[in-house]
Amino acid sequence: MSPVHRINPVDLSPPTGFSHAVTATGSQLVFLAGQTSLDEDGKIVGDGLPEQFATALTNLLTALRAAGGAPADLARVTVYATDVADYRERSAELGRIWRRLAGRDYPAMAVIGVARLWDEQALVEIDGVAVLP
Repeated sequence: MSPVHRINPVDLSPPTGFSHAVTATGSQLVFLAGQTSLDEDGKIVGDGLPEQFATALTNLLTALRAAGGAPADLARVTVYATDVADYRERSAELGRIWRRLAGRDYPAMAVIGVARLWDEQALVEIDGVAVLP
């Protein structure tokens, strides 16, 4: 059983691709560094946002699994996007990518618009906090 519990009050708008609140009762926190679409050679891969989002999320989940966690253990995720309008436009496709890679257990999330990321070619970066049992 995951130590992460999602709370979505009926008094708030229905969440789409996130949870309004998350409680965590586990014994170990995992702080996940921001991940972009870097490949094993340190090169940004993917021409567009969906491809880069999939690789960045895969990288985040790889780090989480290496720490002994699973997608359901994610309590908080922040997405940094260089083009929030493009992110909103593609939100349905990005949601399908999330569900394929991480399932339907949504953490508390935020999307923040940024002027640029560390690697100039990066369109998106994802970081997070997980709680392990």
